[in-house]
Amino acid sequence: MTLAQIGKFGRTRRQLSAFSRAVDDVGNRILFYIKAIAEIPGAVTRHPGETLRLVAEISMGSGALAMIGGTAAIVAFMTMSTGSTIAIQGFSSLGNIGIEALSGFLSAFINVRIAAPVIAGIALSATLGSGATAQIGAMRIAEEIDALESMAVRPVPYVVSTRIAAGMITIVPLYSLALMASFLAGRFTTVVVFGQSPGLYDHYFSTFLNPVDVAWSFVQALTIAVLVMLIHTHYGFTATGGPAGVGAAVGRGVRMSLIGVVLVVLLVSLALYGGTGNFHLSG
Repeated sequence: MTLAQIGKFGRTRRQLSAFSRAVDDVGNRILFYIKAIAEIPGAVTRHPGETLRLVAEISMGSGALAMIGGTAAIVAFMTMSTGSTIAIQGFSSLGNIGIEALSGFLSAFINVRIAAPVIAGIALSATLGSGATAQIGAMRIAEEIDALESMAVRPVPYVVSTRIAAGMITIVPLYSLALMASFLAGRFTTVVVFGQSPGLYDHYFSTFLNPVDVAWSFVQALTIAVLVMLIHTHYGFTATGGPAGVGAAVGRGVRMSLIGVVLVVLLVSLALYGGTGNFHLSG
């Protein structure tokens, strides 16, 4: 066998080994997700105090950051900014063709179907998800998770499943706050800043605000919350390499969860609105 053949064989072997490790990693990740979701009912019943503590910490924050750093404040601020931006751009663009009266339609249509789910998912990833990765990663490198196992406490239900359950519990009021913030910001910008008639704005807003779209928007938000928590808890649970490794795990978790958020919104939008759009505009 020549040196070129030996080198080619070595490269092929390394590529196959890397592919095998990637497949193993995907399989281990899926098994972790299934186990974490399956353990949610038992985790809530066995550790109700921990679940309630996580609900309070996730929604309102803790310590000095409780007033400005909680997930509720971040989600509300980001969706409020998005609602205002949609109102500004919508009023200006529609005004160019003389139909600025339909600004309320844009707020009811875009916020519910696209903007609010995406922005809420980004906020959840940046606050709820990254915090979970950092906390669990710190427990891992400090050997606290190993200590739980030595005390006959299963770490996945206590550390992971309780956080997923807390995220599922808090997402409904958090997303309700997000939608209300985007709606109010859009109305304030259009009516107060641009001077449109409140009755005109409310008429088109209520006409095109479909309750079915709102319900599906909540389904998207719940799916995004579960996905974000699964991704971030896995990265935290498998963190290695000390504090630097935890920081790297947070970065990888944020990148992966942001991709997941966009994919969820894209796939749900294609499934629900890709054909007819469930929308009719007529004079």
